[in-house]
Amino acid sequence: MPRVLIIDDDPGMVQVISDLCAQAGHTPISYTSGERALAFMHRHDPQLIVTDIRMEGVTGMEVLRTARARSPQTPVILITGNKQPEMAVEGMRAGAFDFMLKPFKVDDLLKSIQRAIAQNAAPGEQQHEASGPREHLRFENIIGRSARMRAVFALLEKVADSDSTILIGGESGTGKELVAKALHFKSERRNQPFVAINCSALPENLLESELFGHKKGAFTGAVQDKIGLFEEAEGGTVFLDEINSMAPLLQTKLLRVLQERTIRRVGDNQLIPIHVRVLAATNESLQDKIKTGGFRQDLYYRLAVIAVEIPALRNRPEDIPLLAEHFLRKHSCVKTRHQIVHMEDAALQALCAYEWPGNVRELENAMERACVLCEAGVIKVSDLPPHVLTKENFGCGSPAFSKSHSGEDISSVALPIGEKLESFLSTIERRFIQETLAFNKGVREKAAQMLGISTATLYRKIESERKTHP
Repeated sequence: MPRVLIIDDDPGMVQVISDLCAQAGHTPISYTSGERALAFMHRHDPQLIVTDIRMEGVTGMEVLRTARARSPQTPVILITGNKQPEMAVEGMRAGAFDFMLKPFKVDDLLKSIQRAIAQNAAPGEQQHEASGPREHLRFENIIGRSARMRAVFALLEKVADSDSTILIGGESGTGKELVAKALHFKSERRNQPFVAINCSALPENLLESELFGHKKGAFTGAVQDKIGLFEEAEGGTVFLDEINSMAPLLQTKLLRVLQERTIRRVGDNQLIPIHVRVLAATNESLQDKIKTGGFRQDLYYRLAVIAVEIPALRNRPEDIPLLAEHFLRKHSCVKTRHQIVHMEDAALQALCAYEWPGNVRELENAMERACVLCEAGVIKVSDLPPHVLTKENFGCGSPAFSKSHSGEDISSVALPIGEKLESFLSTIERRFIQETLAFNKGVREKAAQMLGISTATLYRKIESERKTHP
């Protein structure tokens, strides 16, 4: 059973979390002292650490840094009663898996614990998978058996331990950050920081300060010196996500950093040498942006020393069953306390028929939803998101659609031949909305979310139906 190290100077909180872990089938190991917890960590390797941040003596941040240096793969969940957002940002930058604010919901903490343990598979299990018949199914936590993914894995194996700058391309949701983390933890820099930032999340002036730091008084609000992410990552890896959204002026400054391997803080004249590996990701073609003047060609060549393209899920459909099984096992324990949920063939066929515009991230969300909604440990078609069951890719002729959630064989039901298609589809839609509303006890907001439409759209459909069938 996975060992969970729990650290909090509040004995009552330690007991609550310990009971929660024990009920979920894990082995809790608890301490009310950070010093004693560190001594345990030097003798043993837990599968997960849950620690309070503010403690006398050794703090939770010190526990996190020690854990990252000793065993970078061990996830750490930070807990605090401090509501300052800077604390969360600092923790996540230092490599925390999750950040929980007191008072937290027990279910939220359990969900985070289960995700962390699922991500941190036991080394023995990883070796077994790598040496057995499922070879090439994964690279760190990236899963796939298609020819396209095997080619990606082979390339990642070759370049992981180099210092070359790598540009990771792929649509949103394909797992570009997961690839970046895998490259970091498979390299000799694994014991040094992995620092990630989304270049589209901040305006240009703030992004520059985040990347390179600033001097006190450099701009309004700069009340003290601040080191940037490149300095924080010294000896490790900087991951620049959505580099395609970076402003032109900042592109110029980044190019200089990559060429000279020095940074200059905002408002400072001093050059600071850096020793980091840079990984970048883009969800759109940089070559197309170069043609329109939206991205510097010289920066592109600096970033794309090695280019890795992650295929969209619709282009590797043979990986869908494998990923669905992985996410089912990852999320089903949250719902059923480690009772493995099973999936009907019809539901799996539905997943394979859908094109997944949101890629692997969308598939994981769909599997989590199905695990929560399913009854008796069995995922049925009706447990999947309604938009996955669109008539374009999941019509009445599909084997997955041949059975309703009640088990009735639709293919044997007399269809209204002669009726107009528009009228027939309207009837089906009306009944589907009515049953979804009934399932959610008339709560339209929940029904709309389950249907995959906005609440306003649902209201319009209901009003339209009332006018048509008063």
